[in-house]
Amino acid sequence: MKIRILKLTSESLAGLLQGKAASFTSCLPSDAEVLDVKMDLFTKQVSMVVRSESFEDVAEAMPIPEFNLSKPTDVKTMPKSAVTVKPQAVKPQVVPEPKSMVAKLPTPQPSRIASKMENEFSPEQRKLLSFTAKENCVVVKPVMFLKAEWDDINEVVRSLGGKWVKGDIISYWEVPLE
Repeated sequence: MKIRILKLTSESLAGLLQGKAASFTSCLPSDAEVLDVKMDLFTKQVSMVVRSESFEDVAEAMPIPEFNLSKPTDVKTMPKSAVTVKPQAVKPQVVPEPKSMVAKLPTPQPSRIASKMENEFSPEQRKLLSFTAKENCVVVKPVMFLKAEWDDINEVVRSLGGKWVKGDIISYWEVPLE
């Protein structure tokens, strides 16, 4: 498979759709074609699957590699109008660095209390749960339907003084802070 994943911010994609030039477009091969586009609303990140014959072939069992956007622009590939030098002496100017076109994921800052609570559960159980610290309790939510695991997790929560809270749509455990 000669494909790569190209990740952009939603703002950079909007700029491209509006016809604004982007620094990375010159790095894309001329035969590049977009196969799929997905938007992650939480991270405001757009992922594009791009195919080109110039990409290195990747085995189907391997994950799709990311297209590296941080390549410096080569003077040879720039249009001549951008390379022409005026005969006058040019004073160096300090130009602010442009905002990165690559999407940056938000850095999660987990609460110490929620992290301590996570350690009470086995690694297998932690994969099935999400932990959120509120003002007077830690909310433990299942991230998927729990079958046989529910009883074991409920036992751990009850040993910590917590209880199951049945909701109309979402149910969860609450463990009070000591």
